[in-house]
Amino acid sequence: MKEQLATIKPGHILKNTMNALVYHGPQQKAWEEKPKPAIQVATDAIVRITKTTICGTDLHILKGDVPEVQAGRILGHEGVGVIEEVGSAVTTFKKGDHVLISCISSCGKCSYCKQGMYSHCEQGGWILGHLIDGTQAEYVRIPLADGSLYKIPAGSDEEALVMLSDILPTGFECGVLNGRIKPGDSVAIVGSGPIGLAALLTAQFYTPASIIMIDPDDNRLAVSKKMGSTDVINNKKEDAVAKVMQLTNGRGVDTAIEAVGIPETFELCQSLIAPGGTIANVGVHGKSVELHLETLWSKNITITTRLVDTVTTPMLLKTVQSKKLNSKQLITHRFKLSEILKAYDTFQHADRDKTLKVILSNEAD
Repeated sequence: MKEQLATIKPGHILKNTMNALVYHGPQQKAWEEKPKPAIQVATDAIVRITKTTICGTDLHILKGDVPEVQAGRILGHEGVGVIEEVGSAVTTFKKGDHVLISCISSCGKCSYCKQGMYSHCEQGGWILGHLIDGTQAEYVRIPLADGSLYKIPAGSDEEALVMLSDILPTGFECGVLNGRIKPGDSVAIVGSGPIGLAALLTAQFYTPASIIMIDPDDNRLAVSKKMGSTDVINNKKEDAVAKVMQLTNGRGVDTAIEAVGIPETFELCQSLIAPGGTIANVGVHGKSVELHLETLWSKNITITTRLVDTVTTPMLLKTVQSKKLNSKQLITHRFKLSEILKAYDTFQHADRDKTLKVILSNEAD
């Protein structure tokens, strides 16, 4: 018996607790011990996290921009892992399956899901790390597992696929598709962070004539040039509106993508848009913004908003698998999951550390 117990790894089988990143109110978080999640309803799955990451939305939560998130919540809505257990009603997955976790949970049956609006699923939507405990932990409970997980093909690069949990479908759906980008168009992306760069990468599916990246960080602008932007503007050093007008012969851009989530960047998009153009908001806004109808009312423009639905995840998964889309180039830093507080510091100081996306690896095993 003693020999048998000696072969059991501490904290893996006998332990009913885990470590997780817990939100305790604005500007407060801690890496602490929490109970391991358990199946609550028959459609649940329990996933052991192998890789996860930090999102700009997590920073908005920590700023207090998402008041629905209660103290005590485990943060995170992205990751890949291995299924530990499934509820009796789960039919698509089984224990041991290697899976990609979607940031959006979907029943696939309600009226919103039938419209492809998974983000407004009557039982799910964006709940991970928001209304229920999330993925910045050693284990996570995934509700509505059949509609909220994707099987990972053998031999896949886990790090590349973590980018498919959220930022790639978000940049693509909320920015590119909602922005109605067409071949030959001019595009301005305001914000060269991970979401803006995800929009840049996927905008190139539609061969726009120009993609202008606007950001106050020279490093991020340099990265965007490597990823395919045609022009860059540091709006801390030069007048972004004047420069865009110069680049577009005074016309403005066909599509302006807001990828930050602050009033200044949304107002900038309003100043850049050409008659007949589309402003596609991607950023998470915690404050009200001004809508300048006194200048926009006659311009035939469209303003779109969206919470990612992840309807394009299967297509993007194939595109990444075929190496037509290099999502791994968005990763700049790697940490152990237990180093998550250090990873947050690095992510929050992107200008200091030249950070884009971070990868956190669960090495508990």
